[in-house]
Amino acid sequence: MEKPAAASLTARYGLQGEISGKSKVYRSNPTGVFDLKSSIEINQEAQLSPIHQVASKLGLGEDDVDFSGKYVSKVRLEVLDKFQDRPDGKLVLVTAMTPTKYGEGKTLTTIGIGQALQRLGKKGIITLREPSVGPVFGVKGGGTGGGYAQVAPMEKINLHFTGDLHAISTAHNLLAALIDNHIYQGNKRNIDLRHILWPRTVDINDRTLRQMVIGLGKPTNGFPRESGFVLTSASEVMAILALATSRADLKQRLAKMTVAFDRDGKLVHAGDLDAHKSLAVVLKEAIQPNLAQTLEHSPAFIHAGPFANIAHGSCSVLSNRVALKLADYVITEAGFASDLGAEKFFDLVCRSAGYWPSAVVIVATCRAIKHHGGTADADLTKESPECLRRGLANLEAHIRNVQQFGVPAIVAVNRFPFDSDAEVQAVVDHCNSIGAACAPHEAFMKGGEGALDLAQQVVEVADSGQAGGSRFIYELEDPIPEKLQKLARRVYGADGVIIEGVAKKQIDRFVKMGYGNLPLCMAKTQSSLSDVPSRRGVPKGWNLRVTEVRLSAGAGFLVIIAGNMMLMPGLPKVPAAMRMDIDDEGNITGLS
Repeated sequence: MEKPAAASLTARYGLQGEISGKSKVYRSNPTGVFDLKSSIEINQEAQLSPIHQVASKLGLGEDDVDFSGKYVSKVRLEVLDKFQDRPDGKLVLVTAMTPTKYGEGKTLTTIGIGQALQRLGKKGIITLREPSVGPVFGVKGGGTGGGYAQVAPMEKINLHFTGDLHAISTAHNLLAALIDNHIYQGNKRNIDLRHILWPRTVDINDRTLRQMVIGLGKPTNGFPRESGFVLTSASEVMAILALATSRADLKQRLAKMTVAFDRDGKLVHAGDLDAHKSLAVVLKEAIQPNLAQTLEHSPAFIHAGPFANIAHGSCSVLSNRVALKLADYVITEAGFASDLGAEKFFDLVCRSAGYWPSAVVIVATCRAIKHHGGTADADLTKESPECLRRGLANLEAHIRNVQQFGVPAIVAVNRFPFDSDAEVQAVVDHCNSIGAACAPHEAFMKGGEGALDLAQQVVEVADSGQAGGSRFIYELEDPIPEKLQKLARRVYGADGVIIEGVAKKQIDRFVKMGYGNLPLCMAKTQSSLSDVPSRRGVPKGWNLRVTEVRLSAGAGFLVIIAGNMMLMPGLPKVPAAMRMDIDDEGNITGLS
């Protein structure tokens, strides 16, 4: 690490303390439980570079960026035209095995690879989603990595950043207000008040807003009706921002959003209310990718934040497209495991965006493997060869999932201090025996230096040309039940699919309306390959239960809800917000 200004960091259940910048002290509590039992003393030295220096290394001048402070900038979309003749770099996707409640370190692994590429003399960029504020104050924490593998300034990224999430919330709620005003002003579109589809949004976990009655009081307050709120990351506007390829595409997608049914049973779109243009105005700056940096000054695009269990779970197409023009290797992350983030990245995002990964990194931990092998949570730090052996089946299922897309897999073992050499070697040997490369890393404790072997394998595999052309789990022309059967059997390991009555009627209705050829965005638990969170390992003898189907016409997919999924989380008994504070100098503590 470079050594301008030093600061000592003490870690207990993560990393706590300070990261020194040239003109500001950054206090950092990265996400993820590093040690289940003990504190770890870390002496860290890091100083952020002014963002114009990071941009300059990428070949970006001052006319290509809009500065959002000293350490963050917006990249103008005209950059794509400027470098349109430059060949794209290689895209590497980072996913994971089925995660535990502790987190397996997917983001820090992504960042570690990016930092290691720089140490290897390679031109690389990492691309990440923007963290949602709601979970930061709830239970999940932020999304900026951990230890020496972080993007910074972490408190800015985890809170208001460049205002993108606020812009998305504003655009979403502007449409809600325009719908109710249209009804109040005469309802020329004949909207059925019983079938308004568009909720409101807020980026705070608030369970009391899930279902409510609005428009109470005087007649001038509107018409009383049921409504509710979703978290900003669950908004279709967020999904559209992440999938848009230009301002024109953004506007067209916004116009297609379905907001209600009329009294004749026909869909009413945002464009029918002439609302899409003002929404695009609100999103003027939010559509531009955000450029930040890691603790080792590696460039990082952090843009858009759709959830992975209820949306498609990856950063914006625009940030990846810009990065591919500026770097030789782009390391991007998809949420949760291969059955959610990676599957949707291939079947939904790549199908729409037109790019394709050259390699996929699957993040695993001995802790998670033993969890899926039956080890009790209290014993996850102890060596357990038999549980490790059984749990490898879960990791193997995710390797098979990736290989189905014709892309080579590299398993990254995020190593912890309590992992034994024998356990780590057993994981490496098993992966190699089934045709997957594997490399342990210690990016948390050592930054890019701790991920050099992993990054070297990533480069070799990405450059090998093993990845073929586009290969999907299903074809768009397949009937929806057939798409579901293919996903359930080939990706989740289910025996089949049970489509419940309400969901069947919704499918039939959307097919009749012409939406049968849309790709599927599966909304299911991230904690299991199945649709039941408590089922560990590789569940057998079960059927995927589809309970509801929702149309996201602007984003361009059908949301398939399996089991019980919520679009507005609640707060835990002791929210993360209760541990946070700020001192008189503006230094934040407890943010994780």
